[in-house]
Amino acid sequence: MLYVDGKWVEQGEAAVQPEDRGYNFGDGIYEVVRIYQGRLYQWDAHMVRLYRSAREIRLTLPWSEAELTAIARQLLVKNNITPADDAILYLQITRGAAPRQHDIPADGIRPVIMAFVRRKERPLKELQTGISAKLVADIRWLRCDIKTLNLLGAVLVKQEAKDAGAADCILHRDGIVTECSAANLFAVKNGELYTHPANHLILHGITRQTVIDLAQQAGIPVHEQAFDTTFVRQADELFLTGTTSEVMPIISVDGQPVGSGQVGPMVRKLQELFEANINQSVQV
Repeated sequence: MLYVDGKWVEQGEAAVQPEDRGYNFGDGIYEVVRIYQGRLYQWDAHMVRLYRSAREIRLTLPWSEAELTAIARQLLVKNNITPADDAILYLQITRGAAPRQHDIPADGIRPVIMAFVRRKERPLKELQTGISAKLVADIRWLRCDIKTLNLLGAVLVKQEAKDAGAADCILHRDGIVTECSAANLFAVKNGELYTHPANHLILHGITRQTVIDLAQQAGIPVHEQAFDTTFVRQADELFLTGTTSEVMPIISVDGQPVGSGQVGPMVRKLQELFEANINQSVQV
């Protein structure tokens, strides 16, 4: 069951207004929240980012965080999500329907909310074995820090990697590495972590920040600084982080092994820390 514009509807019953600005322009925002053991994970952090994204695109949300939380919890109940289930919750808000024009309507337009829950297993096999990646030019827009519906750039770079036989891409702008198609990237060198700073060129990932916090608490040095494709090729380990991908090892880039070509000890350590965080942090 889905929540669409104030109503509970069955799968297949939802409809989009032809002039909804999310449909016409990608004029909207979204969040994907992980559900572990039937419980919302990092919900508060996702809400902080949702409201930030809304401010950045000049969208005033008529719902309080408490109201959105109530909708999320009702979704779990109405979709029979139990403590035995891992799932995701997708929440999308568009600016609403208005006559098609590029500038933002001055008034008289109401945001439209849509949310659903879908069971989704954890990628346990890939977490153990690792994935491959391909270096791809970052063709996305310059406000990747806003979690908007404008995802065509991410779609195209992901498909370029898939066409080359890789599971994901490592994006770069003129040789400076940013992130992956839908996840943040970390490199490991001499026992220390490196990741692109959280500016306008990357999404400020919830899992990214969780991993940074866990690493620092464990005494692992973390450098939020840009690095280039040469550094990627020379890294001891690589991994990406994301809501559904968790702490995902990358064991080859452009067909060449990363380090030993096996999942390394730093990634294993961070996976253990992340697993413990899941068990400690899921909300009732």
